[in-house]
Amino acid sequence: MIAFVFTVDYEIYGNGQGTLRELVYEPAEILSTIFRNHGARFVVFPDVAELEMIEAHAADPMIEQVKDQLKSLREEGFELGLHLHPWWYNARRENGTWILDRSEYNLCTQPVERIGEVIGRAVGYLRRLAEDPGFRPLSFRAGHLLFQPTQPMAGVLAAHGLRLDSSVYKGGLWREHGLDYRRAPEKAYYWRFQTDVTVPDPQGALIEVPIFTRQEPVWRLLTAKRVGLQRTGATTAQTGRRVLGRLADFARFRYPLKFDLGQMTKEELGRMTDRLFKTGRRDSREFRPVVAIMHTKDPIDYESVDGLLDRLGREGAAISTFGDIESRVRSLTSEEGSASQSGP
Repeated sequence: MIAFVFTVDYEIYGNGQGTLRELVYEPAEILSTIFRNHGARFVVFPDVAELEMIEAHAADPMIEQVKDQLKSLREEGFELGLHLHPWWYNARRENGTWILDRSEYNLCTQPVERIGEVIGRAVGYLRRLAEDPGFRPLSFRAGHLLFQPTQPMAGVLAAHGLRLDSSVYKGGLWREHGLDYRRAPEKAYYWRFQTDVTVPDPQGALIEVPIFTRQEPVWRLLTAKRVGLQRTGATTAQTGRRVLGRLADFARFRYPLKFDLGQMTKEELGRMTDRLFKTGRRDSREFRPVVAIMHTKDPIDYESVDGLLDRLGREGAAISTFGDIESRVRSLTSEEGSASQSGP
């Protein structure tokens, strides 16, 4: 059985440019309407560090509408997850422009005290936003998908009540920031982890449900849409450094194509969906959560999203949130752990 989990990273551009209305509020309104029309819900991952700083500096007049939108989405059954880009917390405003602190680009590399401070602050902001002092987000997505080194970050998340992560994309490699997801189990759709997010551990407190990927020849990923998006929201200097810094990461025949509805072409989306259904029909008994990702800041093809949801409905495929599947995945990983410990 395949259960599709659609996730939406709710944020402006990574360099601080763009408006909340154009890049966050309006895209989320359109997407939520499409999903409601299909009787479905998605997981929304607001960049809480970004939103808190925008609010603190009164930098965008839409901040209150954005907060109201997130509160309303949660009340309607859309899941609210924890997501943040840590470089926002030390940001400052100069002449109407954000100056971001990229020394904390990968929160996982910071001292445990700083990680705890940032996660606690972010969870607190979500609680205030939800107007629910008892709210604990279930799911987490790391800023720029950077979840290595996994400890002590995983321990801090578990201490704050989080139970599931969706940051891994199999085959991912970004040497500059210490990310190497190539060790992730090739055929697993979920696993528990402890020391390293890519290494299954039956005793792990957290569960990984990775963003679905397929390994494709690297040249297939060089579409005009994807290359253009890599440049959007970055300065000229950042773009140059990014290209130079990633050459070694791309120096291999196959590279992961994420199930990303904002970056995929219509043809890529069709091929990936066809393959998923073909695989699912071969063994309909296996539970397979398939995580798709979108970003509100990307030029999403809403017609394709609507068409995909229509097809899933006709195929009888489940559209779920992490809250819908977490108990089942936790139960299955417990059974697998018990089986592996008992031996053949």
